[in-house]
Amino acid sequence: MKPATVEFLRNRFSDYYSGKIKMTPPLRVPDALDQREWGFMFFGTRSTPGMRRHLSFTAQEELFSYLRSMTPAHVYYSTAYYEHPAAPTMDEKGWSGADVIFDLDADHIVRGPYDQMLARVKEELQKLIVMLTDECGIDPARELSVVFSGGRGYHIHLTSLVMRSWKSAERRELVDYVCGTGLSPQVLLAGENRPDRGWRLRLKQAIQTTLMTIRALPPDEQIRMLSSVKGVSTSGAADFLKRLDTIIHSIQNGMFDVCNHDRVILAMFADSTSLLSQQIRERAALADEPVTTDIKRLIRHPSSLHGGSGFLVTPLQVREIDDFDPLIDAVVFSERPVRVDSSFEVTMPILGNHYSIGKGINTVPEALAVFLCSRGIAEFNGGES
Repeated sequence: MKPATVEFLRNRFSDYYSGKIKMTPPLRVPDALDQREWGFMFFGTRSTPGMRRHLSFTAQEELFSYLRSMTPAHVYYSTAYYEHPAAPTMDEKGWSGADVIFDLDADHIVRGPYDQMLARVKEELQKLIVMLTDECGIDPARELSVVFSGGRGYHIHLTSLVMRSWKSAERRELVDYVCGTGLSPQVLLAGENRPDRGWRLRLKQAIQTTLMTIRALPPDEQIRMLSSVKGVSTSGAADFLKRLDTIIHSIQNGMFDVCNHDRVILAMFADSTSLLSQQIRERAALADEPVTTDIKRLIRHPSSLHGGSGFLVTPLQVREIDDFDPLIDAVVFSERPVRVDSSFEVTMPILGNHYSIGKGINTVPEALAVFLCSRGIAEFNGGES
């Protein structure tokens, strides 16, 4: 990143942190400010070792003054609560609890144009919220908050006092549940009179979809798919196809326990590459397990700016998610024209318009210029039109 680009970005971020750009919601602080560790990365610094951390603030104005004077590119605070958050080592900080965080990043889910990645990760967000509130007993009004990360995904903060004291093992159980890790079909499918909900229902749906998909294939493709499953031979696949209609008839009548006695179905459960395993993953929430289990994590500060996009790290109410469009609602900067030198051709929707940027010099809205420069796609051209 050229010096002129660094200065351009720093000036734009400075306008936001100094209050020249008004946003709703305004800049805020987390609960228990004086118990949080803070970390910052600055323009011109690209790697985590360049982070300035082990800082703490005792009052809102102290934090805001730091943001105005230092103009960081990235702002993080600890999900943990500490007795001495500014202590230089983790052992000296005195851990006293941590919020539970779920991180959904489009990079781990799908690749493609930025706007399509954002749309896809929102689907995962909504799926995860339903699982946490309907199946795990989380109160969405008091214990759950949602944040658009400003980059390619969302964070869910669970602030239950009961969960705050959980160590990594308890948090891993929760993330394993929503991710469908370690499912036992023998347990979930047993008993015909149990209610169908949660993973019992999702597993049944995955089995039905898988078996109906297999039945709809041409015979040679059926054999090829089944024999590709680890532990299933060509003759085993042929035998399975002979009883496939009987199995489908049984599950259509609610007798899913038949699946626990079929070695081909059990092999599909065990093989992570099988169609059945793929169907199960599609019904899971694709959250990042290391983030949730980390009890000393730094997370992006809601209402700060993301140094890799220029977008607002946007706190959201659950009821706002459906209508939230990051490429409009998280955009801080204006449509004032700015010249940039793009390294390659790119198309990008922002602020309700669609832009095609050619390689070389382009005049684009300031908001798009900040995005392109933050992402390393373009350099500030040294002037504004």
